[in-house]
Amino acid sequence: VINVVKPYTPTISDAFKLKSTPTLDDDATTQKKEIDYSILSVPVASTYIPTKGKAAVVEQEKPTPVYDNYINFGYGSYGNLQTELNASKEFNRIGSFGARFALDKSKDGIEDEVLDDSFSKLKVELDYINRQRDLTWSVRGGLKAQEYNWYGVDDRYNISKNKNKDVEHNYYDLYLEGDVEYDYTYIRSASLTLRRFYDNFDSGETHLDFDGTVNLPVMDEEINTDVRFEYFSGQAGTTYANSRLPEYGNLLLGVSPSYEIRRDDYTLNVSVSMYYMLGMDSTESNFYLFPNLTGSYRIVDDALIAYGGFTGDVIQNTYRDFVHTNPFLSPSINVKPTDNNFNVYAGMLGKFTNNISYNVKVGYSSEDDKFLFMKNPFPATGDSMAGSTNYKYGNSFQVVYDDINTLQALLEVNADMNKNLKIGFRAEYNNYHTTLEEEAWNLPSIKGSLFGDYVSDYKWFAGANFFYVGERKDQNLLQTGTTTTSEIIDVKGYFDLNLNGGYNVSNAFTVFVKLNNLTAQNYEHWDNYNLQGFQVLGGATFQFDF
Repeated sequence: VINVVKPYTPTISDAFKLKSTPTLDDDATTQKKEIDYSILSVPVASTYIPTKGKAAVVEQEKPTPVYDNYINFGYGSYGNLQTELNASKEFNRIGSFGARFALDKSKDGIEDEVLDDSFSKLKVELDYINRQRDLTWSVRGGLKAQEYNWYGVDDRYNISKNKNKDVEHNYYDLYLEGDVEYDYTYIRSASLTLRRFYDNFDSGETHLDFDGTVNLPVMDEEINTDVRFEYFSGQAGTTYANSRLPEYGNLLLGVSPSYEIRRDDYTLNVSVSMYYMLGMDSTESNFYLFPNLTGSYRIVDDALIAYGGFTGDVIQNTYRDFVHTNPFLSPSINVKPTDNNFNVYAGMLGKFTNNISYNVKVGYSSEDDKFLFMKNPFPATGDSMAGSTNYKYGNSFQVVYDDINTLQALLEVNADMNKNLKIGFRAEYNNYHTTLEEEAWNLPSIKGSLFGDYVSDYKWFAGANFFYVGERKDQNLLQTGTTTTSEIIDVKGYFDLNLNGGYNVSNAFTVFVKLNNLTAQNYEHWDNYNLQGFQVLGGATFQFDF
């Protein structure tokens, strides 16, 4: 009989490593013996003569000279004249003077236009730049003069017998600008602009704009701070009904601190814009606060980068900016700022290949008091007010304001096919939602463009660009006594194709030719304002140094 008390579980005893330290017997160490020896030097004759080496001949291409000055001249159909001169001279290695002159003018001749449709633009500018070790500053000033004609007369006015009717108006822009940049101080940059813009109908404005950037150290970090100060004051000559408009203007003070976080795969910028606008005359006072957040994240190296943002700002509208977009305004407008409440957007950009890049973006924005261009109301043909001044033939535009929300979409593709050929494509879609107005006047929903540039290895070059602007809406307001009737009109969309090319006769001399509006469309840029048809312009550019 066997009684099992418990299962057998064999074990191994713990092992312990023996610690041993070697014992050194210093007494048994043998001392080194001193050795005394001598060296007998015997000269050895040698007949070897090394051959001198020659440096390899490296053929170097002569660098292409770079010129600081140029003069450009071109002349073409419709009496189009384009000339430009840019000259500068360096003094004492740290300072340089510069001068610029540009003239762009055209005679009339647009098909089916009764009145004078010529225009001219003149620019004269002088500047001085001083470059020191830690400081660079510059000052510039100049004059821009523009001459246009309100030639877009409504068809209901029969003025074919009054070809010499004066519909000319002029704009003048006097400005003085200064900039300074520091390298090793908390104040990084500052700029100041004083501008006086006016026309020949007693409308004008004064604009003083200061912008500065300061880097403030806070707990071992730098806070980039933008400072903004603007003084703006102006007045229109008369209202459309020949009464005096009140003056407009404001004093804007703003500060925008921002902090940027940079890592290997992402960038994040956080800022807050704070503005106080002290309204003057017809402009209301207001306080603005805009939190801004922008960033990007690298998903797949340079192939796929996501970006987005939430931003807002105050846009200081000016009569000068309006004229730059639409030179056929009547001198009877009221100017006030636009409050861009927010603009939220997101997109993807990157590269399909090393040579082809893309950008896709969608966004949504909200703007209060966004400006729109709309045709001025005009009296009936039998009314005494009809044509009483040269901008009351249904041929001028006013500025109206509305609160508008906009849905945006953008697609861009650019390709460097090789070192000689570059092409690009851009398409833009905007959907506008107005509050007071029936339509977003004269704002197209669709815009697109396609361009290509080619530079040959044999001194010649060529380029092409094609653009399309979609249909827009405008409104006719007809006044008959105390009755006003309105009708919405469609301003047709248009496309334009332009080609250019040239040949570099030498490094300093180039001849060129431009072919514009190859489809010969007399399309309307604004209602009743047809543009020139097919145009040819040829000329030359000469570069030089003093």
